[in-house]
Amino acid sequence: MKAENLRGNLEGMLLAVLEPGAQHGYAVIEELRRRSGDAINLPTGTVYPALHRLEAAGLIDSEWSTHNGRRRRNYFLTAAGHRALADKRATWREVSSVISGVLGGPA
Repeated sequence: MKAENLRGNLEGMLLAVLEPGAQHGYAVIEELRRRSGDAINLPTGTVYPALHRLEAAGLIDSEWSTHNGRRRRNYFLTAAGHRALADKRATWREVSSVISGVLGGPA
């Protein structure tokens, strides 16, 4: 699935992926792929800028760690990120219900 098809929803999906706990960027990409049944396979050039936007907005934070001698940045939700995710989920339920009603075909 192309990034432009996800426009407007990528940041919410990233927040959802980070909800269980801190993950490094590549793990976030892999989890998006896993949760979508391999339909979402985004390049790092799409995901990392989105993570940086979320961090600049105060919805996620990050910290450096070392794993097997390699430094990597781990991202995690802030309190504001948890609230934003709840809002995005509520909005998604409403929007998807309305769109399904229209696109789902005649009643």
